Amino acid sequence: MKKYCDSLFAYRRAKTRPVAVGDVTIGGGNPVQIQSMTNTDTNDTAASVAQIQRIADAGGELVRLTAQGRREATNLGEIHRQLRAAGCGVPLVADIHFLPEAALIAAANVEKVRINPGNFNDRGGQFDRLIEICREHHTALRIGVNHGSLSPAMMERYGDTPEGMVASAVEYLEMCRERNFDPVVVSLKSSNVRVMVQAYRLLAAEMRERGWDYPLHLGVTEAGDDMEGRIKSAVGIGALLADGLGDTIRVSLTEAPEREIPVARQLADYFVGRENHEPIPEAGESFYSPYEYRRRRSVPVGEVGGERPPVIWNELPETVQESVFYADIHHVEQIPADRIVVLTTFNRNGIAEQRAFFLRMEQLGKHNPVIIKRSYAETSLESLQIKAAADTGMLFVDGYGDGLWIEDKGFTPEQIDALSLAILQAARVRISKAEYISCPSCGRTLYDLEKTLAAIKARTSHLKGIKIGVMGCIVNGPGEMADADYGYVGAGPHRITLYRGKEVVRRNIPQDQALATSEALRLKVSVLLVTKVGV
Repeated sequence: MKKYCDSLFAYRRAKTRPVAVGDVTIGGGNPVQIQSMTNTDTNDTAASVAQIQRIADAGGELVRLTAQGRREATNLGEIHRQLRAAGCGVPLVADIHFLPEAALIAAANVEKVRINPGNFNDRGGQFDRLIEICREHHTALRIGVNHGSLSPAMMERYGDTPEGMVASAVEYLEMCRERNFDPVVVSLKSSNVRVMVQAYRLLAAEMRERGWDYPLHLGVTEAGDDMEGRIKSAVGIGALLADGLGDTIRVSLTEAPEREIPVARQLADYFVGRENHEPIPEAGESFYSPYEYRRRRSVPVGEVGGERPPVIWNELPETVQESVFYADIHHVEQIPADRIVVLTTFNRNGIAEQRAFFLRMEQLGKHNPVIIKRSYAETSLESLQIKAAADTGMLFVDGYGDGLWIEDKGFTPEQIDALSLAILQAARVRISKAEYISCPSCGRTLYDLEKTLAAIKARTSHLKGIKIGVMGCIVNGPGEMADADYGYVGAGPHRITLYRGKEVVRRNIPQDQALATSEALRLKVSVLLVTKVGV
């Protein structure tokens, strides 16, 4: 197995090269940098400047803007000038998709350019010119791969897989290396947390084997809003931060972009100061499968374990009190064969300790069902959501755990249950409600996405197991929501294209008709998905 980090059993941040983005340095042992993206029209200078200042005031250290065309790429220069005149020095990042010419213009106007290998058309040798301009203006580059927009060549060879995402990134990294261009950051984003985590681990292993040290930009794309968006982001980003991976993060919420910053800051800060923890002993890596989902085999005890979905507890059920054995890494040998194990931990390196516990169980051939328990004393529900998701989600993503028990006496059992179910759903091990694949919107979005998402959720949240995509535009929309049962994708100013799975059902219809039109879309469970809700 290719090794992707040194943090399986003791927290260590991966060593990466420093990449200067204006006055901010990503990687090189610097703190994890926090960023967001505007959702204003990039041609609207005043609105973009005002929103960037709000993001910076909230603590954002980099801000990205869409530059889908030449006009937008050119106007980045004016936005940059006005920000600096106002005393705002936050570095700007241009987001490029289909038009390489926009990248060439933007590279002279901002501190960093993000290109997507899946749709960066380089038939005219534009990549060489882009590198020249970036070198001339000291502009950094992000190779930003998206799960939903791999190139046709990568799709044909690898399919829509983590391996294809890594191959796409490596192809462009090799192109940068051939041109001796070093200030490069890499991202591999997906709305599927499991795919996202596996892809980054594969890339880290590939880079380690090649002796590369590029910084990683982490993010779960199209995470949604409210509790679900925060938890989905915390599970995916937290899993990688716990392994020492990640140099800059963006939490993508379908909310005002400045609201992303406190969430990202809490998440990044939660992993600061863990480096000095001693390694966990007696843990065999041979039982660990970081690049694929493989559920740990357990024998059922009562209603827990075996093939059943993970249970949730907010206190110890009376019916199982005689069947429970509390244990941590130091008590594995004493576990009786016929007990439900409640796995406890008391230190900040708990993830490494708990992973070591499961691997020690495998070494000893013990297949007891295991309830993962973590205790907190938070004063903020959002803080509890972020910490609990970051602490426990990775274990379920890796196939460990037959149940989840989150303890915090400051919150109601109903709040704890909702949090627990959301973590299990984000890890895709127990589906208890509808899932929303919703982008955070940007300057390409031409309708009120946040309001529309709220309206759709109000009508569909009871549809257990249904995936619904609510996407701002066609750039990543159809790809990122490819496994959704239903899709609502921006097609133009106040116009929508409706999907059922990957199939277009109605194209380019007025937004005020879209939800009413979707009454005709019946899902596999033979229910109406949505009706007109007056958006």
